[in-house]
Amino acid sequence: MSNTTSIYEKIRQFYDQSSGLWEQVWGEHMHHGYYGRSGTYKVNRRQAQIDLIEELLYWGQVQSPQRILDVGCGIGGSTLYLAQKYNTEALGITLSPIQAARAKERASEVKLDQTVSFQVANALEMPFPDDSFDLVWSLESGEHMPDKAEFFRQCYRVLKPGGLFLCATWCHRPTHSLAGELTVGEQQHLDGIYRVYCLPYVLSLPDYEAIAQNCGFREIHSDDWSTAVAPFWDIVIDSALNPKVLADLFASGWSTVEAALALPLMSQGYKRGLVRFGVLSGRK
Repeated sequence: MSNTTSIYEKIRQFYDQSSGLWEQVWGEHMHHGYYGRSGTYKVNRRQAQIDLIEELLYWGQVQSPQRILDVGCGIGGSTLYLAQKYNTEALGITLSPIQAARAKERASEVKLDQTVSFQVANALEMPFPDDSFDLVWSLESGEHMPDKAEFFRQCYRVLKPGGLFLCATWCHRPTHSLAGELTVGEQQHLDGIYRVYCLPYVLSLPDYEAIAQNCGFREIHSDDWSTAVAPFWDIVIDSALNPKVLADLFASGWSTVEAALALPLMSQGYKRGLVRFGVLSGRK
């Protein structure tokens, strides 16, 4: 089995095993929350996740998309949210058959199954024609991609001319600055995160900007929202300590348990300035 095939299988298994528990505890949104630019807003944890979506839409100046692709859709949280908000057609892709099946169920439950669809697909080999979507949305899926440049190329390819790519992804701190390259300790910290969350590697936000430029995107914008989202991980840690959650956690399998035990790695990563949360937009 090649390294690429292996990471895909690990990602699939991880989300097949953990998505049910996540939905039970946190609901349909499998991503960070937004706590204001200063990270000090006191909001309900699920509202914070909705706020992240809304802030990203506002920041990206999204108008009225007609056809949306959600790359790494989970169980369809943001896919359905966007379809309802803009009263439009949307399609979500994921590597997890369990996630895709649950997303279809949820679309049916809210009577959006005629306009919103989900399928198992590889973001590096998207099964869609060129120029298919006017909004390509990627909310915390880029960190899972074993080839970041191909991921951006695929997103560019399936965008219609003038269409918008909007991406939020885990990053590490910039290295082209006075801080210099990652230290051995920092790399070891990241390696621990990669192992439990099935990530091949992450890049810095300036690295992503360079990839977007090389792919042909124009009107490229980026920003670091680390301070705004960092409180999320301490809140997740608190919720995981609930006795009922702990019982269900152990029933979900070792990979889910291991991910829960590694939650402090993310919290500490933000605190030391190593783990960053980057947002990027570009037009075709």
